[in-house]
Amino acid sequence: MEKALLVTDMLNDFIRSEGRLYIGETGLEIIDPIQKIIQKAREDRTHVIYICDNHFPHDAEFEMFPPHCLQGTPGADIIDELTPAKGDVILSKRRFSAFFGTDLDLTLRELKVEELFLTGVCTNICVLYSAADARMLNYKVNVYKNAVTSFCNEAHSYALKEMESTLGVKIL
Repeated sequence: MEKALLVTDMLNDFIRSEGRLYIGETGLEIIDPIQKIIQKAREDRTHVIYICDNHFPHDAEFEMFPPHCLQGTPGADIIDELTPAKGDVILSKRRFSAFFGTDLDLTLRELKVEELFLTGVCTNICVLYSAADARMLNYKVNVYKNAVTSFCNEAHSYALKEMESTLGVKIL
């Protein structure tokens, strides 16, 4: 069975203190665990897929959140510590779910992936909604607890519980 690691929104605007939607120090704390998970994934020949917020200046999401990860800006770039390797897949998204309006499902099916491992930010937004869509599409989903975080610890904890109890996601 093929597997894929999704590295979600580990972008300058979320992780760097000068970022337009900086999530706080917990974003820095998950870099090292994600580096190790990526290294292990590559050793195990697990597909590594970077999911990247990439917005137009007029995106409707900016009615709720400040403009962030604008196309062509450094804020939309993957952080240097997690630079993709040759063969990794990079997919842009404009909404919370990595599946909505993207080629992710098509890409996974072409790679014959049946099981996903999720990392990144934000646990209660993009990770949660990507996990929900993945489960609706019948993927087996796992989330690395030490490799996801959010703006609010309470929302982060709730999202982990929701993914496990309602969606059947395995929390690692």
